[in-house]
Amino acid sequence: MKKFLSIALAAVMMLSLAACGSSSNKAESSTEGSSSDKKYVIATDTTFAPFEFTNDNGEFVGIDVDILAAIAKDQGFKYELNSLGFDAAVAALESGQADGTIAGMSITDERKEKYDFSEAYYDSYVAVAAKDGGDVNSYADLNGKKVAAKTGTQGADCAESLKDKYGFEITYFDDSATMYQDVLTGNTVACFEDQPVMAYGISQGNGLKIIEEEKDDFSTPYGFAVLKGKNAELLKMFNDGLKNIKEDGTYDEIVAKYTEAK
Repeated sequence: MKKFLSIALAAVMMLSLAACGSSSNKAESSTEGSSSDKKYVIATDTTFAPFEFTNDNGEFVGIDVDILAAIAKDQGFKYELNSLGFDAAVAALESGQADGTIAGMSITDERKEKYDFSEAYYDSYVAVAAKDGGDVNSYADLNGKKVAAKTGTQGADCAESLKDKYGFEITYFDDSATMYQDVLTGNTVACFEDQPVMAYGISQGNGLKIIEEEKDDFSTPYGFAVLKGKNAELLKMFNDGLKNIKEDGTYDEIVAKYTEAK
C-alpha cells in the first residue's frame, strides 16, 4: 500500500512540475517589460551625491537610484541594487556577477570597447562656483587670483585650459569638502567642479554659488552600462523606460529633487 501511494505521489509531482515548467516558459517568451520572474542584479557606487548616497534617514537614495526605480516600474522588471563602490561595481559587471551598472558612469570611447551603454540619462559638465554674496561673479573677476580644483578631474582640466586666458593660478585639492572650505575662507576665490555635484552641494547650503558653466568642451554624459554583447533586453528596457519617464515628467521631478536649491 505504501509503495502504491509513493508511486501515485511521484506521478502527481511530475505532473505538477510539468505544469510549472509550462508556465515559466510562457513568462520567458512574453513581451519585454512584462511580469517575468527574472531579477536583474544592478551594481552601483556607494557615495557620489547627488547620484547615489545615504541620506539622514539611512536610506540609499539619489538620481541614479530613483531613475532606476522609475524605469523598472515603467517597464515591469525586477532588480536587486548592490551598492559596492565604483571600481567594485565595474568589476562585478565584468565578472558576470552583475547584469548592469548605474553609477554616474561617463560614456567614453574607451569604455564603449568593453560595455554597451544606454542613451545618456544625464549630461554633466563643469561648473565654476564662488562664495555666495561675494564679489566674484564671472571669469573676469578671477584675474590675478587663485582658484581651486580637484586633482585629476574634469574640473581641473577645465581650469588648466582657462588659466592663461583669464590670468588666474590653480591650487589643487584631493576632495570637494576641503576645496569648498578653501573658497569660503578666501584662500581661493572660486572652484571648478562637476555641475550636478556642485548644484546638489548648493541645495544643501554649502555657501557657494555657480558663476560660470562649461557645457561644450567639458561635458560628460552618464549612461547605464551592460557588458558588451550581453543583456540586450535589459538595455532596451532601460532606454524605453528612460524615454517614457522623460515624456511623463517623472525624470524632471527626480533631477529637480536633488539639484534645485531648497
